[in-house]
Amino acid sequence: MIRKVTIAAQAALLASTGLVSAETLNWARAGDSLTLDPHAQNEGPTHALAHQIYEPLLIRDMTGQMVPALATEWGPNADDPNVWTFKLREGVTYHDGAAFDSEDVLFSLERAQSEDSDMKELLNSIKEVRAPDASTIEIETDGPNPILANNLTNLFIMDKGWAEANDVVKVQDFEGGEETFASRNANGTGPYKLTSRAPDSLTELEAFDGYWGKGEFPLEITKIKYTPIKNAATRVAALLSGEVDFIQDVPVQDLGRVDADENLKVIKAPQNRVIFFGLNLGDDDLTTDDVEGANPFADKRVRQAMNMAINREAIMKVVMRDQSIPAGVAMPPFVNGWTEALDTIPSNDIEAAKALVAEAGYGDGFTVTLHCPNDRYINDEAICQAAVGMMAQIGITVNLDAKPKAQHFPQINNLETDFYMLGWGVPTYDSEYIFNFLVHTKTENRGSWNGTRYSNPDIDAKIVSLASETDLAKRDATIAEIWAAVQDEILYLPIHHQVLNWGMSNKVETVVDPEDVPKFKYFTLN
Repeated sequence: MIRKVTIAAQAALLASTGLVSAETLNWARAGDSLTLDPHAQNEGPTHALAHQIYEPLLIRDMTGQMVPALATEWGPNADDPNVWTFKLREGVTYHDGAAFDSEDVLFSLERAQSEDSDMKELLNSIKEVRAPDASTIEIETDGPNPILANNLTNLFIMDKGWAEANDVVKVQDFEGGEETFASRNANGTGPYKLTSRAPDSLTELEAFDGYWGKGEFPLEITKIKYTPIKNAATRVAALLSGEVDFIQDVPVQDLGRVDADENLKVIKAPQNRVIFFGLNLGDDDLTTDDVEGANPFADKRVRQAMNMAINREAIMKVVMRDQSIPAGVAMPPFVNGWTEALDTIPSNDIEAAKALVAEAGYGDGFTVTLHCPNDRYINDEAICQAAVGMMAQIGITVNLDAKPKAQHFPQINNLETDFYMLGWGVPTYDSEYIFNFLVHTKTENRGSWNGTRYSNPDIDAKIVSLASETDLAKRDATIAEIWAAVQDEILYLPIHHQVLNWGMSNKVETVVDPEDVPKFKYFTLN
């Protein structure tokens, strides 16, 4: 039987370990990491690989709890709430033998704040980073930031000397197509070091003998072979044949087949991620439509009609085989700010939707392109294909353009899409993260994934205020106000909250990470 592992049960599972001999783990999923530069892309599979090699100051374990990593203590100063102090772990070395210290943290945080970094929105409240001594970091924020620590769990620390020696002080310009030494090579403090890298083919890691966590974590896997296998049937066949030991994305149509194999098992849990469509509502004219001199998406009635046209129940039943939770808001239930009322599913009323489109002046319909990834989310292209048929019911002809995420994501970042699919996980478990990336006006330091072109100075000011509001009741009220505006404007068309299905050999013991980021130092083997 497929096992649903809750957060509470995960903690108990983590406490048990098996007596095994060390060996290789063959790991596969649909898509590869986009880059090895730890600050170039804020993307799940990219972080998943990085977490094996690099480390942040603090990390979320496999149950989602925040625990020490390169920092052992942290918190705001009692005499100055604008300053957080982090005590760093001593005796840590990088894979090349260099010693870790506060200068590396200072360098990494400043690097992650730079123009080409995809992590900079997480650090907007930082005014200054100081290294008073080799084992201490002080972060001064522009006003007290009650959730600063939440923003650092995917903020990886690089060796300053290594970056300087290899001319990678500057973050890779991923959207611009740049390749750098850091995009193909890595030198971290993590439990595994890189031994070979062939993008979209094979990445090999081996256990780092000098890892500080020896004795604190199982560390039973000594080698990892990571193979992206885009084709779902091929990926499942590799698991069934024993060619791979662990896949993160068992296709929903193959869950029963995998779980019925006596040598395999499937474990599942809700993911901290929502899947949605974005609409270009800000430009005067769309690039990919057949309407001259106007933007149909700028009319709220069209957006409302499209929201009503999406049959989320049908997508759940037919496309996802019940392995999704229909969504009414672009926010996972894990996140501070989520309510059942916000997540209410719009009625699927085709006649009312057609009437709204006609009322907006598009009774004869129009054509537009939907950009969709085909190797990032569970059944992403199939969901988009279903949406094509649903939009046709209300007179909107959709041309589907599905491509690998490595090409899809830069199109969103570069504002080259009018109608697009995106998924969003929230590692901070707070709405501010969503607002900074998806709602704030697209500027140098915020709104990097806001492909909607939405811009509201009042909402922007409220978003910025969240980073320094220590009255949590007042802060939550502001979050609710922002969500009310987002929902009223219909910036996004939510589809569903993802459910994770991890398939693996019976020899592998783990729990499902809510962020879909396996951290192999926690895994045990039978």
